[in-house]
Amino acid sequence: MRELKLPLSDEIIGSLNAGEPVRVSGTIYTARDAAHKRLVEIIEAGGKLPFDINGQVVFYAGPAPARPGKPIGSVGPTTSGRMDLYSPLLISMGLKVMIGKGPRGREVVDAIIKSRGLYLAAIGGVAALMAKSVKSAKLIAFEDLGPEAIMVLLVEKLPLVVAIDSRGRDLYKTNLQ
Repeated sequence: MRELKLPLSDEIIGSLNAGEPVRVSGTIYTARDAAHKRLVEIIEAGGKLPFDINGQVVFYAGPAPARPGKPIGSVGPTTSGRMDLYSPLLISMGLKVMIGKGPRGREVVDAIIKSRGLYLAAIGGVAALMAKSVKSAKLIAFEDLGPEAIMVLLVEKLPLVVAIDSRGRDLYKTNLQ
């Protein structure tokens, strides 16, 4: 299993293959449907995003509140297709890597290929286990959205699988063996 340190270079992204298991360490942002909608509204209004999206990683997750002494509660993936309406614009603005679960639409796959990006899949149902990879968590935007607010997480060895690689090979649509 490859260990990846964020941010990922274009060379590393290009070397990854759909179906390949990886462990990711570094800074990622959480954002779900409502946060994506707001980000797109800000872009369309010509405003400034609450974080520099260029080259970043967004995890489609709505973390549970942290228990005492822990940086975060359970944190598992949200169905990615719910972000498909917003993802092509965010990718065109520099978003490089997305983490979620489930297949993506054709427009998102095309945007991933064009930007030489990446879609990583997290395993659903293991949110408590995934939380052990989070070393710190800080809310940075849209606090009124509760669990859908944007947070910045520092993760260590977050277990993922390359679902769509930079060439558009799709784990959900292709027999890769």
